[in-house]
Amino acid sequence: MVSGRDLQSRADIDQLLRDFYSAAMRDEVIGYLFTEVARLDLDTHLPQIGNFWEQVLLQRPVYMGHPIAAHVTLHQAATLRAEHFQRWFVLWDAAIGASFAGPMADAARYRAAVIAESMQYRLGIVSDPQQFSDAYRAALRMPPKPLATAP
Repeated sequence: MVSGRDLQSRADIDQLLRDFYSAAMRDEVIGYLFTEVARLDLDTHLPQIGNFWEQVLLQRPVYMGHPIAAHVTLHQAATLRAEHFQRWFVLWDAAIGASFAGPMADAARYRAAVIAESMQYRLGIVSDPQQFSDAYRAALRMPPKPLATAP
């Protein structure tokens, strides 16, 4: 994790998104959702998703869209699962941690986890807290999983 540099601007959000999508589109678990199912065109998508995150994090009213609609279409085409959202968050958390630290970076983690949970709920996907990573639990401000005890 990089210390001292927090997410502060649209340029920071753009960097975060480039880093995230660079990893996500190559990822063995969810990469195909971006490349083969959604056939994501980053030249079109990055400015739009940048507007979304700028609105979410910097509270600037620049996003005009309906993110759930795109995910409904994706879910119909590929049957999204809870593990896809968990993997998405792992990559999001790693992209943040590689370049940013501070309250806004933490807010980006929190908002991403809340959005993932909301999206799963709206898509009818069961999200099992027992499967949450420690980072996801921390982002949602949940207590850590209890350690397994030996019998």
